[in-house]
Amino acid sequence: MRALFVVSDVSWSGSARVFVTAARGLAARGYQVTAVCQPETAVEQRLASSGVETVPVELDGTWRGAARRLRRVLEDRFVEVVFVHGERDSLIAAAATRMADRGAVVRRVRVGETLTMHWRGKLGGRLAATGFVFPSEEELRAAPPLPDRALGAVRADVGVDIDDYLDVQGVERSSISAAGSGVKLIACLYDPTARSRVATVFRTIGLLAPRHQNLRLVLVGPGSDDEGLRMHAAALGITPMVSWLGDREDRLAVLKAADIGWVVSSSDDAAYGFLDLMALRVPVLAERSMMAQRYVADGIGGVLLPPNDAPTTAAMVTGFLADDERRAAMGNAAHVRVARDFRADEMIDAFARVTDAARDRSKWVT
Repeated sequence: MRALFVVSDVSWSGSARVFVTAARGLAARGYQVTAVCQPETAVEQRLASSGVETVPVELDGTWRGAARRLRRVLEDRFVEVVFVHGERDSLIAAAATRMADRGAVVRRVRVGETLTMHWRGKLGGRLAATGFVFPSEEELRAAPPLPDRALGAVRADVGVDIDDYLDVQGVERSSISAAGSGVKLIACLYDPTARSRVATVFRTIGLLAPRHQNLRLVLVGPGSDDEGLRMHAAALGITPMVSWLGDREDRLAVLKAADIGWVVSSSDDAAYGFLDLMALRVPVLAERSMMAQRYVADGIGGVLLPPNDAPTTAAMVTGFLADDERRAAMGNAAHVRVARDFRADEMIDAFARVTDAARDRSKWVT
C-alpha cells in the first residue's frame, strides 16, 4: 500500500499539517508513504523534520509540466494513491497517474470550504479515478454532485493526539514582551485571510486599553508580523500592547503561555487553532460561525463573539479577563472535549479507508 501526499503550499499551513498527520499515521500502520512539496520552502523543512520521506518537486509553472515531474515520483515509488488539496493539484496528480498508467487521486476539502468542480476538477476526474475526503457532513452536504466515476467520499474531521500536548511548556513571557505581575496575555492566531477579523481584535484592545493597562496581545501565525498590521495597531495607539511573532515553530509554547486564545484564522488553520488551544487547556475566543460552533462549545470551552462588533466584544472580554476560575474551568472542559471528539486516530482511520478503496486497480481509469 503506497500513498503519496502532495503539499503545494510554500508556507506551513493547517492543510499541510493534516497531510503530515495522516502520512505519519499511515506509515505507523505499515503503509509506504511519501510526501511531495515545493523545494527550498518552509514546508520542505517541516516535512523533513517530521520523519516523512520527502521528495522536493517543482509544482509551479504549467500543470502539464508539474504533472510530468510528479509522474517520475509515482513511477519510482510505485505509488497507488495520491492525496491532494484543490482543483489544480488534483489535475496535476490525475495527469501524472494517467502518464504513469497507475494510481488513483483523493482530493481533500479543507475545513469550512466548499468543493468546487470547475474545468480543472472535471478534467482531473476524467483522467483519473478520484475519491474525496470531507472534514464533516456540512462540507459534504454543501458539495455539488460528485463525478459519475468518483470513488466516493469519506468524512475525516481534523484531529489531534492529546498526548502530544502533555509536555508542552509555555515560553518565558519576557521573550514575547509580556512579562510583569498581573499581566493578562491574549494569543491571537492569525493567517493572511484574517485582516478584517483581526481589525475587530485591534479595536477591542483599543477599547480595553484605558482600564486594562496590564493587557498584552501577541499575534502568531503566517503574516502576523506584516507591516500593514503594525500600522493599523499604531493608528489605534495600541502598539506598546502588541507583539508580532510571525510564523513560529514553537507556536504551542506561545499558546501555552497565554491566558486566552483568540482565533481569527480560517479553514484548516482555524481548526487546528481551536484544537491546539483546547488541548492546552487555554479557553478560546472566536467570532461566532458554523465552523467555530463545530469545535468550541460556547460558554463551556470558550466564548463565541458577535462578528465585527468591537464594543460588545470588549464588554464580553472584560468579564472573561476578570474571572480566573471561569477561564480555568473552560480550559479543562475544552481539553476533555478534544480528547473525546477530535482524535487524530479517527482521522487516520478515515484516510486508511479511502486509501484502501482507492488502491483497487479495477477502478483506475485506463
